[in-house]
Amino acid sequence: MGAVHSSNLCTEITLHTNDLEIAVCNLGSVNLAAHVTDKGLDTKRLQRTVRTAMRMLDNVIDYNFYNVPQARKSNLRHRPVGLGIMGFQDALYRLRIPYASQDAVAFADQSMEFLSYYAIQASTDLAEERGRYQSFAGSLWSRGILPIDSIALLAEGRGDYLQMDRSSTLDWETLRERVKTVGMRNSNCMAIAPTATISNIVGVSQSIEPTYQNLFVKSNLSGEFTVVNPYLVADLKEQGLWDSVMVNDLKYYDGSVQPIDRIPDDLKLLYATAFEVDPRWLVEAGSRRQKWLDQAQSLNLYMSEPNGKKLDNLYKLAWVRGLKTT
Repeated sequence: MGAVHSSNLCTEITLHTNDLEIAVCNLGSVNLAAHVTDKGLDTKRLQRTVRTAMRMLDNVIDYNFYNVPQARKSNLRHRPVGLGIMGFQDALYRLRIPYASQDAVAFADQSMEFLSYYAIQASTDLAEERGRYQSFAGSLWSRGILPIDSIALLAEGRGDYLQMDRSSTLDWETLRERVKTVGMRNSNCMAIAPTATISNIVGVSQSIEPTYQNLFVKSNLSGEFTVVNPYLVADLKEQGLWDSVMVNDLKYYDGSVQPIDRIPDDLKLLYATAFEVDPRWLVEAGSRRQKWLDQAQSLNLYMSEPNGKKLDNLYKLAWVRGLKTT
């Protein structure tokens, strides 16, 4: 398609734009929290959801209203879509996995591998039904190069300056052959958007973000009211710790559970908030997701006491781990 000159404001879209074409990407997000059980990821339900989502996003391309002809031309020629996730933190709560843990990194890897596999598979099914996108010939897809395969291309260009996990669990070889023979309906399939508004409507955590605060104030036409993390409340009630003193402590510490002595250490780890989680964990989880994404992810990094050295080290880590954007 051409060089990617820039990303969008939220840094999850990496599409080519030139004088004749203005890139447009139609976004959708899977509520990951609705696809986990006590036993882990519900892959069968996720597959059904992703298949439906990809069909809907492909329909949007045809039914969309385009303000300028360059956008219409680009979208109909390449048909890019960006399917991502929201509710990642909620899913971790339900699985009892702290964000700052290797288990969370592994879950980020597993969940995105399945979503990527099903999204690419769905696009090949749509290509079989509706036809390939116009610029498929000569693309990475046509050569059997999937997102996971692009790591080797990046490593070849960088030398030793790339340290990405390349493990996989699904039958990618069979899917790779199907992509080459049947084709793809969409030039791009995945992008993780911030989901600030839609996650609020659904009632789950934003995108791949850690919980910003366990206690916050919401406003509507009826006035202001205090909201406490419902998962935290349930755990405190189960342990007999939810009382008026605890409510006042949470208010006093702005929702942080770290300074409250009577809260067990395992709950302190599980309910650590964004600025209490070492940002390197966000980079590590982001790296595992990136190997399955054909675009990028809107990834915020939180530092309670930032300085130049910390920022330099963190962004060097992100670069070495193969992140496209943060």
